[in-house]
Amino acid sequence: MSDNTASADAVRAMFASAISDMYQAEAPQYRAMKKLVADVNRETLSNDPQLERRLAESGELERLNVERHGAIRVGTAEELSTLRRLFAIMGMTPVSYYDLSVAGIPVHSTAFRPIGENALRACPFRIFTSLLRPDLISDAEAREIAAKILAQRDIFTPRCRELIDLFERRGFDDEEAREFVVETAKTFQWNGQATVSSAVYRKLYATHPLLADIVCFKGPHINHLTLHALDIDAAHNAMAARGLSPKAIVEGPPRRRCPILLRQTSFKARPEPVAFIEEDGRRATGAHAARFGEIEQRGAALTAKGRALYDRLLAEAQAAAPLATDGANAQAFNEELGRRFAAFPDDYETLRREKLAFFRYSADPSARAGAPAFPPSLDDLMQIGALRAEPILYEDFLPVSAAGIFRSNLGEQGAEEFSVGADRRAFEAALGAPVLDELALYEEAETRSLTASLKALGLDSVAAL
Repeated sequence: MSDNTASADAVRAMFASAISDMYQAEAPQYRAMKKLVADVNRETLSNDPQLERRLAESGELERLNVERHGAIRVGTAEELSTLRRLFAIMGMTPVSYYDLSVAGIPVHSTAFRPIGENALRACPFRIFTSLLRPDLISDAEAREIAAKILAQRDIFTPRCRELIDLFERRGFDDEEAREFVVETAKTFQWNGQATVSSAVYRKLYATHPLLADIVCFKGPHINHLTLHALDIDAAHNAMAARGLSPKAIVEGPPRRRCPILLRQTSFKARPEPVAFIEEDGRRATGAHAARFGEIEQRGAALTAKGRALYDRLLAEAQAAAPLATDGANAQAFNEELGRRFAAFPDDYETLRREKLAFFRYSADPSARAGAPAFPPSLDDLMQIGALRAEPILYEDFLPVSAAGIFRSNLGEQGAEEFSVGADRRAFEAALGAPVLDELALYEEAETRSLTASLKALGLDSVAAL
């Protein structure tokens, strides 16, 4: 590659900005939500100077109002594998496999995201990408119609494909990087002109609303962008007050003093005008609802032990107070969720000691006075202040929460029972590469920080507890 190759971080930041501008122009209600979240964040910071100081020290404050992720859905293996090459240019790697069939959604997914600490700090934007699973579509006729339509479309412009090939040969200069962002954004823009007749649309929609959304348009339009809220409950409540229609609950764990994993909410998709080209050449008008705005609040990444506890408590809450499709019993569900999660420790030191969450360590060599007998344990070093630990932020997704968001924007038809479960092997074959293990990434980050901190303290290891 040439010496003047534009950095992946810079290209990703340009892309995130372009997608944000595009989606705000396409979806006025998203602009309203962006202002709402900014207002909530400003009020939260004014009431919590310590939080503001901590965010400023970590570099989070300056990117507080920047979108954290978007989501798309594609129909074929070729589309997915080309997206892998496209996102690689932006330093975005497929992380984790998500089986959404467990919640009645006929797709499986991954998240293309930056994986290094510096890359995440530079621009945390990622794209949650779902691939249609035709094997989960029970209607054979609908399956055949979808396959024929998808085989005829190309979601990438010819120039976009040329630029991907060019980058893989020698990289980009700055002008080529800017052109690449412009061409790439065209893949994800909304186009109200359907590629099918209204009859075909109705057939696919009746089979599954998500099937129609994936198949009937020119490309994988962004179906939502996500903003980061410092107080997601306040933002959720404010949506209704400002004329946005929020989903019934905030997905994920309940409100806690020490946030864990990921909490999400959204306003419901609103119908948008669509033009159909009928079989006889006439034009017909209709509507399609699939695009919305989302808010997220992230907490500590959990270990395998922590995730097992989280999954068990969530399953218990869902079994004891199943959430109605229309969210009518949201209050009862939330109360049950809170009761169940009382069993999940809500202070960082316990989370660290019990190895329920991952932490990033840093050293303070000046705190060696009164050091314990050699070799010290990890807890010894924490107690004298020679080591500090901050929770590692969860950068990934929760399949049940993602499916809950999808369902709330697909209507009652958007959930089915599928007998076939996860198929990671097929997904990775379509992708053309394995997905990375999110737990391994967090464990590596924790181990790397601890090793560096011990070295700074002149230690090779700590005593086992």
